[in-house]
Amino acid sequence: MDSYNHTFTGFILLGLFPSSQTGMFLFILIVLIFLTAWIGNLSMILLILLDSHLHTPMYFLLSQLSLIDLNYISTIVPKMVSNFMLGNKHISFIGCGFQIFLFLTFGGAETLLLACMAYDRYVAICFPLHYAIHMNKRVCVLMIIGSWVLGSINSCAHTGYALHIPYCRSRAINHFFCDVPAMLTLACMDTWVYEYTVFVSTILFLVLPFIGIVCSYGRVFLAVYRMHSGTGKKKAYSTCSTHLTVVTFYYAPFAYTYLRPRSLRSPAEDKILAVFYTVLTPMLNPIIYSLRNKEVMDALRRVTHRICFSKNVDKLPT
Repeated sequence: MDSYNHTFTGFILLGLFPSSQTGMFLFILIVLIFLTAWIGNLSMILLILLDSHLHTPMYFLLSQLSLIDLNYISTIVPKMVSNFMLGNKHISFIGCGFQIFLFLTFGGAETLLLACMAYDRYVAICFPLHYAIHMNKRVCVLMIIGSWVLGSINSCAHTGYALHIPYCRSRAINHFFCDVPAMLTLACMDTWVYEYTVFVSTILFLVLPFIGIVCSYGRVFLAVYRMHSGTGKKKAYSTCSTHLTVVTFYYAPFAYTYLRPRSLRSPAEDKILAVFYTVLTPMLNPIIYSLRNKEVMDALRRVTHRICFSKNVDKLPT
């Protein structure tokens, strides 16, 4: 196996875009989504940093979500776009391993962070008087560090395996990025043990956090239902619905892809589902959290007014 990997030069990514007008349309659409995701997530990070009213646990976690999404989509789309533009679908063996590591690190960290955000909303709505105790700065930092560390550990395990199994069939990966399950079809050894670890990893990083989120929001909706304030109900429902929208777009296709056995997997279906959790979700997160959030829009107006006012002051004659 070692002697074989020394002569192994890399893989061929078959990509997402067909060689037709449809492919060009999809290419332009993906580029626009990528730019929107970059602008949206970077704007959210800067807005939360600049506006003191958003220096709360909820928005601290949200800024981390934007940071993850910014890196997450940058791990996948630039390589996919450059391959299509240059007509070169090759990716080196090390480059593929690096992409696997980043994809799984950011993906795993996001699944855990979304669960942390659900817990934050649960405490804020169900135990408002104890919110400052349960969700202080130290707790937020531990949540964020834990998400990154656990995501990295999981990623290291899968990346190490992917780089050490022998590949002796076609080097063409029928995907638009180095996805480990898609690479297993190229292996010249029985990978059922590893497929079982993928199943276990999916349970730990997708199913269990999702169950935690559902339980949290079940308690939240029950608490909201018992509220007497119509304004409080509306605000709580709005906040929770935005988070649930993100969770649905991210967890559902991700879990469905990785929980299926290889015999039921379809390369075309896998690529379509992957678009949801690698491309669409990083774009939708800042849009959903900003356009449907009054506090964010108010912060945007304050920051914009502050910047414009400072420019006008600078223009005044001395």
